[in-house]
Amino acid sequence: MKIPNLLTLLRIVLIPVFVLVFYLPYSWAPYWAGFIFALAAVTDWFDGYLARKLDQQSPFGAFLDPVADKLMVAAALVMIVEAYASPIITIPAMIIIGREIVISALREWMAELGKRGNVAVSNIGKVKTTLQMAAIFFLVLAQPGSALAWAAIATLYMAAALTLWSMIEYLKAAWSDLTDDL
Repeated sequence: MKIPNLLTLLRIVLIPVFVLVFYLPYSWAPYWAGFIFALAAVTDWFDGYLARKLDQQSPFGAFLDPVADKLMVAAALVMIVEAYASPIITIPAMIIIGREIVISALREWMAELGKRGNVAVSNIGKVKTTLQMAAIFFLVLAQPGSALAWAAIATLYMAAALTLWSMIEYLKAAWSDLTDDL
């Protein structure tokens, strides 16, 4: 098994560990949950870097890497929505999760047409992912209502705005294929 794929599998294994630690009734739990989430986020960057650097890209990794990312982000956002119990968090979380569903379906459909490259990951998506991961990390650590929580919420809204922007860009790139028989 290639190192990048092992890192991706590690990220998936970390999801239930993250969830368990997040819900532990101890004062240290948010810090360890944040550490686990940060470790998973770093493996997301590192597995792609290593796959390119070591020329270890594989179909398995190309499939599993985005799945692992979406599972970790969705799990974290659902738990944060529950913990904060506020529409202020729920709205951007729904935007982020909804966009991931739409774009995953769009990429799958475009791949069937042989046009997957039309909806490849963009720089906007990379910035969005960075903001999203930072926001989630700090929302896990922060006490609701704290200055850190408000800063993390602002970051989550920036990530949600970029999420919408990148979704619009992807839809524009695929629009002629989506509407050619209307």
